[in-house]
Amino acid sequence: MTSTPTPARRSKITPEREQEFYEAVLDQLREHGYEALTMEGVAARASCGKSTLYRQWKTKPQLVAAALRANRQGTLVAVDTGTLAGDLREAARIAGCGSGRDTRLMQALGHAVLSDEELQAALREALVEPELAAFDAMVERAVARGEIAADHPAVEFMPAQLMGVLRIRPVLEGRYADADYLVRFVDAVMLPSLGLAAPGTP
Repeated sequence: MTSTPTPARRSKITPEREQEFYEAVLDQLREHGYEALTMEGVAARASCGKSTLYRQWKTKPQLVAAALRANRQGTLVAVDTGTLAGDLREAARIAGCGSGRDTRLMQALGHAVLSDEELQAALREALVEPELAAFDAMVERAVARGEIAADHPAVEFMPAQLMGVLRIRPVLEGRYADADYLVRFVDAVMLPSLGLAAPGTP
């Protein structure tokens, strides 16, 4: 009679130790970019064995995605102000609060995001899909309140508009898209495209 192998169990690490791993990942990303980042390098910086990292995250893309998610200062999931205009302005504030830090890290990922399918999938699962779901929830609430039509053509472009301006302003102007800039962008561009007025506008 053969015995069934016991599956390997993930070792328990403290939240503080986990954050040390994430900081090591982010430091490596900022300094060397994604292509040069290795599990060995992260392990050396975090003073642990690379087997510890592989037990917890299995692959480099999964570890990088987890580190980026943990580094975020806010999420759009909990945004619900009672109006679509308010939701978009609050989303802009949240995105703008971490724009310098988050934009630098995304730029460090560079070409890898487009060329590495595993990294792209990990980032979509950890970062992109929750935010897209949050935008969808904002729209659903707005439709239920009668603020916009369910088939409004501008709805499709909302995430690309807000997230795109985060990435492009540093290229065009050499400055990050901070909260003030993004809120003004929402008021001047996104709300009019949806047929909504900015707060305080007659």
